[in-house]
Order: sequence, then C-alpha cells, then structure tokens
Amino acid sequence: MEGHVPEPTFTLEGWHVLHDFRHLDFGAWLGAPQEERLAAWEELKAILAEWRAVEAEGKGSYGVYQVVTAKADLLFLNLRESLDALLAVEERLNKSRFARYLRPAYGFYSVVELGSQTGPLDPEAPYVKPRLTPRVPKGGYVCFYPMNKRRQGQDNWYMLPARERASLMKAHGETGRKYQGKVMQVISGAQGLDDWEWGVDLFSEDPIQFKKIVYEMRFDEVSARFGEFGPFYVGRYLPEEALARYLEVG
Repeated sequence: MEGHVPEPTFTLEGWHVLHDFRHLDFGAWLGAPQEERLAAWEELKAILAEWRAVEAEGKGSYGVYQVVTAKADLLFLNLRESLDALLAVEERLNKSRFARYLRPAYGFYSVVELGSQTGPLDPEAPYVKPRLTPRVPKGGYVCFYPMNKRRQGQDNWYMLPARERASLMKAHGETGRKYQGKVMQVISGAQGLDDWEWGVDLFSEDPIQFKKIVYEMRFDEVSARFGEFGPFYVGRYLPEEALARYLEVG
C-alpha cells in the first residue's frame, strides 16, 4: 500500500437517531401518591401519542423498551428528520412529571447511514429511502451496540484501499443476508457526533437471533481484524398496555 492514498467511503444520511437509556427509581415511583403517578402516566401517554403522530406523518419513528440487566431499565428510541427534532423530543421527556423518577443510564446520538466503498449511491434508488428512514418494529426485541473500526498497526481500516474495504464489507454483508427475515438491522454513523463511530440496532422476534448473528459475524475478517465493540443493550418492546403494567398504572 506504499504511496496509496485511502479514499473515504461514500455515504448517504437519513434520519437522526437518539438512544435514550434511563434508570427508573422504582422506590420513589411506587412510593409516590397514586394521583401523582396517574398524572405522570397521563402526561407520558400524551408524549407517546405525539410520537405516534410523527410516525403516522412519515417524519420519524419510535420505540419504548424494557432493558434487561442493571445497565438500564428503559430505552426511549426515537428517529427524526433533524437534530432539532430530537432535541425537542429529549426536552419534552425531561420536563415531564415522569422524568422526576428517571436517571440517565446511557445515551447515543447518530444518523442512519448507507455506505458504499466503490462510488456514490443513488438517493432515488427504490431500495435506498426505506433504509434511510426505517420504521421501528412495533413488537419483538432490540439489541443495540456502538462500534469502531480499528486503527492499529497493520489493522488500520482507514489505511486500506477502497477496493479492499469493499471486498471485506461484501463478505460481511453475505453473512448478514443469511438472517434476512429473522433480523432487521439499522446502521447509524456517529463520527464527530458521539464517542463511537457507529451505532448498530438489531430487531428480531427472537432474541437468540442476536447471539447467532453477532457470533457468526465475528468470524468475518472485517470484524475479526477491524471490529471494536462497545456495550450491548438488549430489551423487549413495550406497547402502551405493557408499559402501563410495567409501571403498575394499568
């Protein structure tokens, strides 16, 4: 690669994404007067109705999840057309009554991304727009994790020629296609936006599929040599009725 000048990947950007993980202070919440909890719940329902309306207008999507392990209790996942729209979502939740019982657990801001190592993508291609503006499944489970591409010695992703990066990503994509119909994947870029370079969301009706696809992909050269992974968060989708039961207000 002596004398080679690496070329950046061509990308198209779509919706902005906010992963807002929270801890719920169960002692304070369940110890609050019933009228206070009901008032907080009614306000939270109004917020959820606003999110549904945005989704119905095709201007975003959302999901609320119960998260397993002590890393977090709830995930409020929102996709919007702009950072300003996400800031409004975050502010609305933070100023609500329910937020008095929440503590930050983890947050990640990114933008849905489609990349090509070989040339610009056509934004008008029929397969492009749905992938840039994905709708969050209203059921099942989510697995989220941030990741980087390694920059270490001979394993420096950013020093590889575009042709080699394309070959490695093609093989990686072939592994992913084995799980078509079982796992929906959304990749979002966070270079210059957050502490990791990408965020990955996996959606499935069966959480075991998360284990299978991630494990199998670890054997792809692009992951084995260049993948660096952050914490994994797994949760179950909560429709409004299930969220009410979880909060013991239903």
